Amino acid sequence: MDRPIEIKALSKSYGDTLAVDRVSITVDKGEIYGLIGPDGAGKTTVIRTLVSLLVPDSGEALFMGRTVSAYPGFVRSHIGYMPQRFSLYRDLSVEENLHFFGDLFQIPRDRQRRRMDELYAFSRLQPFRTRLAGALSGGMKQKLALSCMLMHQPEVIVLDEPTFGVDPVSRSEFWGMLAALSRDGTSVFVSTAYMDEADLCHRIGLIHHGRILAQGTPDGLIAGFPWPLYRIDCENPHHVYTILSSTLPPDQLQLFGSGVYVVDRGKNGLRSLQRTLRTAKIACRGISSADATLENLFLELIR
Repeated sequence: MDRPIEIKALSKSYGDTLAVDRVSITVDKGEIYGLIGPDGAGKTTVIRTLVSLLVPDSGEALFMGRTVSAYPGFVRSHIGYMPQRFSLYRDLSVEENLHFFGDLFQIPRDRQRRRMDELYAFSRLQPFRTRLAGALSGGMKQKLALSCMLMHQPEVIVLDEPTFGVDPVSRSEFWGMLAALSRDGTSVFVSTAYMDEADLCHRIGLIHHGRILAQGTPDGLIAGFPWPLYRIDCENPHHVYTILSSTLPPDQLQLFGSGVYVVDRGKNGLRSLQRTLRTAKIACRGISSADATLENLFLELIR
């Protein structure tokens, strides 16, 4: 049986800039696959190639067993695609936007009404059905965009950073909707720069400078972190990081959140780190062993 999405050794350049470098990804039926990486990592280029908006320089993308570049019409009529920027008609109401997408995919009006009722129940947008799309909050705009994408009931949906700039509550609700779609058998391919959203995916790929650094389940990737890890809890992490940078090799230090992390490549242990802090006259609230996170792993992989 053909996988919904299969990307094989995909490469794409813009002039002299290599945006995507031999990326290979598979997405199974009912799976949520997250492409995780910072801005400029190549996520959007991968997605635009998959949905037939770009032609790769080498490699290929397959959608439901068909080569995307050879069957762009099939891809566009069967996929659900949500681009990075809000792209609906702001001067149309919620209901008018849904009708527009129903007409675009040639869905009869009686079926459109039934489908809209289902999507209203799914998204809880019915109280806002007469509101103009441009007047919706950021979270409701994303729910509307997702609902419009689902009007023709695609089996595969592709979303490019759908929660960028959305408040935490709306982000949580949106991911709840993706989880419900996955449980019903929809395959979801989503990109994000938020590491905390990786835990909501079945499998992820960490991408940087156009290359996939690692793929697997979030827990499985974290379990593979190769070194002991310690966290220094302090009032001024930037100051502590700067002082330690002159004492420890820079590739052993990670700074994010409210603490400084030390990757103990030499496996010298906690007491050795405590002596280093005393010698450098660094005051801190505490030092403890830390469980690795995806942030730790990502920083280690790009080291």
